[in-house]
Amino acid sequence: MSINNDRKILEGIRAGDAKAIKIFYKKNFNYIKGFILKNSGDEEDAEDIFQDALIVIYEKLKAGSLDIHSNVTLRTYLYAICKNMWRSRLRKKRKMIVDNEMLEENEGVETTISEEIEFKEREHLYRKYFLALSDSCKEILNLVFDGNNMKEIAVITGYSDGYTRKKKFECKKALLEKLEKDPMFQELKITSVKD
Repeated sequence: MSINNDRKILEGIRAGDAKAIKIFYKKNFNYIKGFILKNSGDEEDAEDIFQDALIVIYEKLKAGSLDIHSNVTLRTYLYAICKNMWRSRLRKKRKMIVDNEMLEENEGVETTISEEIEFKEREHLYRKYFLALSDSCKEILNLVFDGNNMKEIAVITGYSDGYTRKKKFECKKALLEKLEKDPMFQELKITSVKD
């Protein structure tokens, strides 16, 4: 199979075609490795990030949610994913060296991908601690998030108005306490849970 454009490469990745993946790797790995090496990483880090980015691309292809605009190459998209993953990893280590030259090349794409990654991380963190709450807390908070007022929640749950308000407060407090103890909470700058 002769692969000479992004569309064919993407189709190959989606199909799990080893040849397509190998060509994709050969065309792009050194580019990504260069960025990782310039920013406090080594070849092993580059391989990890590249493979993680390839998995992201594969999962997006399978889900039908890969959105590459016509003016963005697959390499630029891959670079933005790798860069954001690496920056996220380095933020945890607190030693990022920004490469402004490469940064300018991908500014538009990386903002969207970065926001998407941070949203997913926030969502994962929230879900992790939300699921650890008691069933009654999950029920009340779900009703709050669905837009129900306190009177409606009291009717649905069978609690008094006063107990419903108290329970909502306790549940939100419990969720926030769990979130605030997680180091990822500060990194993602989650400041509050909506009322």
